[in-house]
Amino acid sequence: MINKQPRWLIIGALGVVFGDIGTSPLYALQAIFGTSNLSLTPQDITGIISLIIWAVTLVVTIKYIGLIMRANNQGEGGTMALVGLLRQTHLSQKHKVWLSLLGLLGVSLFYGDSIITPAISVLSAVEGTKLIIPELSRFIIPATLVILAGLFILQSRGTGTIGKLFGPIMVLWFVTSGAGGLAHIIQQPAVLTSLLPTTAISFFYLHPLQGFIAMGAVILAVTGTEALYADMGHFGRNPIKRAWLWLVFPALALNYLGQGALIIQNPESIKSSYFLLFPPALQLPVIILATLATLIASQAVISGAFSLTRQAVQFGFAPRIVIKHTSNSQFGQIYIPALNWLIASLVMILVVSFGSSKNLGAAFGMACSGTLIVSSILLLIVMRAIWRQNIVIIACVGTVLLSIDALFVTSTSSKFVHGAWLPIFIAGVSFTLLSTWYKANRIISHERHLMEGTLQKFVTNLHKNPVERVAGHAVYLGQHSGNAPLALHASLEQLHELHENIIIVTVETTNTPHVEQKQRVTVDELGYQDDGISHITLRFGFKDTPNVPKALEMARSKSPEANFDPYGASYFISRSKPVIKKNKRLAKWRKYLYLMMDRNSTSPTDFFKLPVNRTIEMRSYIEL
Repeated sequence: MINKQPRWLIIGALGVVFGDIGTSPLYALQAIFGTSNLSLTPQDITGIISLIIWAVTLVVTIKYIGLIMRANNQGEGGTMALVGLLRQTHLSQKHKVWLSLLGLLGVSLFYGDSIITPAISVLSAVEGTKLIIPELSRFIIPATLVILAGLFILQSRGTGTIGKLFGPIMVLWFVTSGAGGLAHIIQQPAVLTSLLPTTAISFFYLHPLQGFIAMGAVILAVTGTEALYADMGHFGRNPIKRAWLWLVFPALALNYLGQGALIIQNPESIKSSYFLLFPPALQLPVIILATLATLIASQAVISGAFSLTRQAVQFGFAPRIVIKHTSNSQFGQIYIPALNWLIASLVMILVVSFGSSKNLGAAFGMACSGTLIVSSILLLIVMRAIWRQNIVIIACVGTVLLSIDALFVTSTSSKFVHGAWLPIFIAGVSFTLLSTWYKANRIISHERHLMEGTLQKFVTNLHKNPVERVAGHAVYLGQHSGNAPLALHASLEQLHELHENIIIVTVETTNTPHVEQKQRVTVDELGYQDDGISHITLRFGFKDTPNVPKALEMARSKSPEANFDPYGASYFISRSKPVIKKNKRLAKWRKYLYLMMDRNSTSPTDFFKLPVNRTIEMRSYIEL
């Protein structure tokens, strides 16, 4: 018996975590039989159903629920959380750079698949109307576009109250899906042989080529597994595990078995096997329920893209962009306008270009298979670097996981010419942008570090050679702890004066998701008391919002020199102005790409929530 809180966490997890994988039965079987050229014999049908059930068992239940979700960063999951966890280890700096790039690849692959999920999910649900009123077929695409447009328009307002309905709706969805399948299993119990792993093995033995091709579509049954891990911080491992084992997995297994039984009885039902599980009188309510479930699945993917992007920005892997909070009570609800409309545009183009969920299925899964490999590699590194597992155990686990992942990657590669090139292209563009920003930023940061000099040396020289001090408090934001910000140098060298009270602030992003309030602020008086100069370090987790004035209010009780009104102080920031020079540190085209991203990035004033009318931004020219 579980208490009330975990029960509601389980229902909440059902509404957020399992939307993508939970709606896969709408289109998975059509995609598999449409690409593998299999005959609809009972042996082939049970073989395919067995492949699906055991793929879900191995990838979701064993790999993600059993292994990967044990690796968490203070309870947070996801690719970026794993990277942050590994960056805390004693691995060499070179290895950490490669791990960061691997994490960026995982994020990029997620972007690639995230544009297909809303398109294929909603389109497959709306296509169910053809069963009831065939004449409505010509309105399927326009209706899908209208529904998707409404979904993306509502993003700016957040899910808010309606988000509380996601869990109960998905509970109803899984119960309905399982019940619909069970009714046909009773009529065709022979389909239960699909539960035996020997059925899948026998199918592969008899049809090696078709089985290999089919695996490229079987992966549709495990899309959305990254959400299981990425949303662990919201609900915890145990509620997600219970929701999966108690409801989601049984419901999916029953539904796939039921669809298999239906197709054995009536091969023509493959055209819309999910909706034909139900009698005609129930098909319209089920179509409405399916549309709601696919919208929830799409919302989960969009929210995941927002969350990953914010984490990438906090880690310095992406340029600063406008991030808005849509809820005053729930921290995780954010909205990124530029990303929202980019995804919306691409999703709309996909719906119009491919025209059906069957065609979209041919383009789906290749980027997902890449994400599976990235997660496996990161898990194996965690097992060695953090868990200190025996190398033999790691080798055994790695052989099993990477063999399955390699099978998915090679089988989905045949989809490339059928449309899978698009998500791979988007993933490639995303990785190029993120890796370029990351590499160029490291160069810029190194150059700034050399130009700044140590803060202690600056303060010592200032005491030896005093300058005129004007009344007031000045806050100088710096990028490197222990260094004198370039804006501080500029004030001294160009203006020949400084404020009576100077606060040098360094903002650090930790490798943990959140920082406790008591650990957020550190004050250093720099060896001189009552000289009006202090250094404050502000720490934020990669899922925190860096609000500098608000954090500075916490420092007022820590030191007399830090006891000032943050909203009445003057702020000075030095923004880097990259200047392209001939060198081999970065390809020329990447330098220009970095300049373009830098020009379109959000200013530090907005990003750190500084008072606009009290902030002065200076430019520092730095060679790139």
